[in-house]
Amino acid sequence: MPAPLLRAIDIHKSYDQTEVLKGIDLEVYQGQVVALIGSSGSGKTTFLRCVNLLEEYQQGEIDLDGQPIGYRMANGRRQRLSERAVSAQRARIGFVFQSFNLFPHMTAEQNVMLGLTKVRGMASGEARERARSWLDRVGLSQRRDHYPYQLSGGQQQRVAIARAVAMEPRLVLFDEVTSALDPELVAEVLGVMQDLAKSGMTMIVVSHEMLFVRDVADRVVFMDGGRIVQEGPPAQVFKNPESERLRAFLGRFHGLFGA
Repeated sequence: MPAPLLRAIDIHKSYDQTEVLKGIDLEVYQGQVVALIGSSGSGKTTFLRCVNLLEEYQQGEIDLDGQPIGYRMANGRRQRLSERAVSAQRARIGFVFQSFNLFPHMTAEQNVMLGLTKVRGMASGEARERARSWLDRVGLSQRRDHYPYQLSGGQQQRVAIARAVAMEPRLVLFDEVTSALDPELVAEVLGVMQDLAKSGMTMIVVSHEMLFVRDVADRVVFMDGGRIVQEGPPAQVFKNPESERLRAFLGRFHGLFGA
């Protein structure tokens, strides 16, 4: 069996005296879609932010392609890598946020091009060609010259997805990317994510869209209180919850997982 693309080992994260992650172990293989589910405050977003080095964690190790990210061991102690090294590693992990995070003074095309030219060092012509290709892929070829304020929330989120995947990352993290959208706009964003999953992109998705999780995820990971309580294929996790906490969580979606 191939080695996992991402391996998290015993990740602990605290804010002051509050421990948010209490020993997370997770492996993600190339081409997999792994969905993190659980109530607000269970540690899902914090874990994603640790994977992308947006948060420092106090204990454990996260490896990407077999290489530790964020830290190295020196004289028996963990040392954070230089910001330049961290930035290079972060460029290999795409992150799509709940709040879009587009630059308001840039067009859709310019938003997608920025990382390609500034981080990848790509020539502007090549970057523009790739940006247009990805904007077309997410259904926005006619909106590439529009500014964020001229786009709907769903369109802005699709630009954000195009921006992340245009960098050709090894792994893409999606953090509740539909939760800020009006209900009628959710389907267009989930459709783009489903297309990416079918293309073989490796994804970790935090979502409360349980039908999407059921239909698209290879594995579901239920987190509660900073720990992984149960994980497995969607059918197994949804139909055979092993804990009262998971049963209570899935009870909010009563009738969704019937035969």
